[in-house]
Amino acid sequence: MDESLGRRIADLRQKLGLTQQELAERVGISRVAVSNLESGLSDPGERTVALLAGVFKVEPHELVEGTSYPPAKADRLPLVVARHTEVELQLALLDSDLAWLERTGRDDSVLDAWQSRLLALLKASYDGRERDAIRAALERVRARR
Repeated sequence: MDESLGRRIADLRQKLGLTQQELAERVGISRVAVSNLESGLSDPGERTVALLAGVFKVEPHELVEGTSYPPAKADRLPLVVARHTEVELQLALLDSDLAWLERTGRDDSVLDAWQSRLLALLKASYDGRERDAIRAALERVRARR
């Protein structure tokens, strides 16, 4: 018997430490819609599956594989989705630059540029968890100075 897609969504959400409200905000649906998906009262549309897959960092077909998701809908899913946010990308680039600075012993204008970039990113970010990660990165940059 296939696993419930709703159960899989709930498990993945909990592994990320997200509430139903936080997941709903990331995907652009209501908390009640997330609750209905997780409880099996409704099946997500293709758009929602694609957005959920991005949040969970899997491909859409991986998310629904072996579940009760209707095969006709699964056939219409995109093959790939964006798995990383702009904030995640920028923080990975910062880590790379900080490691380079550590290896080379240099402390040049790279830190100034990162401080400006992170402040702009903080201003543009609406996600609370990402804002916290940006603030932590800013502290790391400031501590290096």
